[in-house]
Amino acid sequence: QVQLVESGGGLVQAGGSLRLSCAASGRTFSNSAMGWFRQAPGKEREFVAAISWTGGTTYATDSVKGRFTISRDNAKNTVYLQMNMLKPEDTAVYYCAARRWAALSPRGNEYAYWGQGTQVTVSS
Repeated sequence: QVQLVESGGGLVQAGGSLRLSCAASGRTFSNSAMGWFRQAPGKEREFVAAISWTGGTTYATDSVKGRFTISRDNAKNTVYLQMNMLKPEDTAVYYCAARRWAALSPRGNEYAYWGQGTQVTVSS
């Protein structure tokens, strides 16, 4: 079992930055690929970014490439999402998720553990 707790969300103006953190506890964190997903009101959950268990491989959806960066610190059992140049369309609840496997995936149904989410609101 893995417990995930997100933090770092908030209200920011367009063009601003936020860094989300996801603290993991329980099952061995360093063997798990991690991902960030988001869900805006009235929309389906969508993939944002993912990182392999070593941190050596990352992948992000096209809409955030060049603006968002995913990273992890296995010594701290924490994964991060640095979000720069935020846009109003980035407004959503952001969720951290963990796989049971080392390789990353953009598919939400391949993640076994989920956090409760943190709200990010970008004003225009």
